[in-house]
Amino acid sequence: MPADQPRFTAFSRLLHWLMAAIILTTLGTGTAMWASLGSYHALLALHRPLGIAILVLAVVRLVNRLFNPPPPLPASISRTERLAAIGAEYTMYGLMVALPLVGWGMLSAAHYPAVMWGSFHLPEILPHSAPLYAVLRKTHTVLAAGFLLVILSHLAAVLFHSLVVGDGLWRRMVPWPVRSGAAPSAGPSDPATARKAGVS
Repeated sequence: MPADQPRFTAFSRLLHWLMAAIILTTLGTGTAMWASLGSYHALLALHRPLGIAILVLAVVRLVNRLFNPPPPLPASISRTERLAAIGAEYTMYGLMVALPLVGWGMLSAAHYPAVMWGSFHLPEILPHSAPLYAVLRKTHTVLAAGFLLVILSHLAAVLFHSLVVGDGLWRRMVPWPVRSGAAPSAGPSDPATARKAGVS
């Protein structure tokens, strides 16, 4: 990767990794709720505020994107890959907003208190309805599975470009400082090769 290739801003990178940790934890607790019914309520108590945190941070991230557009992709990425990357990005943004709203609506339809912490409850956004709850519950599960697939495809693409193509795509978003690689040699380093090339 060229030493002067731009990276995401520090705040953009912070939002990315903070949301990545929260999203993976939320997907994990959502899966664990059905695998461990004995811990269902404890996991739900964690799952609810994490979902709302994703919704709030998604809005913050969208606003931040308006003021801090992403840096250009490396030239090694084809037009098809660029379109796929943009599509996956917009899909993830959509799901970061849709999944928490569907979950919130699902709790409202079940007339189940959306407790965040202590005595703070979210207001109901949909009327109580058992059929609506059933539809939203199924929708929430399908969207969560789709979200996981999009995340895995995003990770696979970054690993492919970093490990196979070697264009340093991952450096645009890593949270730590990135040092540029060693500058290429101006000429042959082996003396015998240098003599043959006419380098004294």
